[in-house]
Amino acid sequence: MEDPPIEDLTGSRRRLVQAADADRRWIERELHDGPQQQLVALAVNVQRARLLVEEDPVAAGALLDEIRRDVTEALDALRDLAHRIHPPLLAEGGLRTALRSAAAGAGAPTRVEVPASTTVPPEIAGTVYRCFVDVLAHVGDGAQTTITVHEQEGTLVFDIAAAGSGWAGAADEDLVHMRDRVEALGGRLTIEADPGHDFRVSGSLPLSG
Repeated sequence: MEDPPIEDLTGSRRRLVQAADADRRWIERELHDGPQQQLVALAVNVQRARLLVEEDPVAAGALLDEIRRDVTEALDALRDLAHRIHPPLLAEGGLRTALRSAAAGAGAPTRVEVPASTTVPPEIAGTVYRCFVDVLAHVGDGAQTTITVHEQEGTLVFDIAAAGSGWAGAADEDLVHMRDRVEALGGRLTIEADPGHDFRVSGSLPLSG
């Protein structure tokens, strides 16, 4: 087998760096728009509650109840963000458990078909998981998504199909990043998109170097 041209390797590495930068920008945006804004509002409300404690204890109590709810929401937002980046379940329960958890929080019909005995290296499990959550993040609420994973002759094969996904199409830069992550581990990724209708991601990753 011939080695890939140098320009192809350079382009792939550049896209991987761009994908990492995009991930960091996404994390920064999610933190700014979610927990950071919630914490700023909490700081304001804590000051208000402090002033109300003596002047209007009833209003202060109601405000403290609101603060408690806001704290819970901020913690939930941070937990969800952390889980999307790298869920503890991926390390603790394995790929099948992590995929099921992501499917449960998808807000749309989602099915996971992964044998209970499936055990794969962390970097491969993380790549398949990221592909899955990336698809879930882009498909519409009416989509019906299924992921199947199985081992075949020393290779982990996965297939993510979203019927009625509403994805804009295969030119999306997120799809390029998805492919680069898989190819960085020596795998292959095939993407089939019918804008506004069905979307499919099929990949294979070698289980040994």
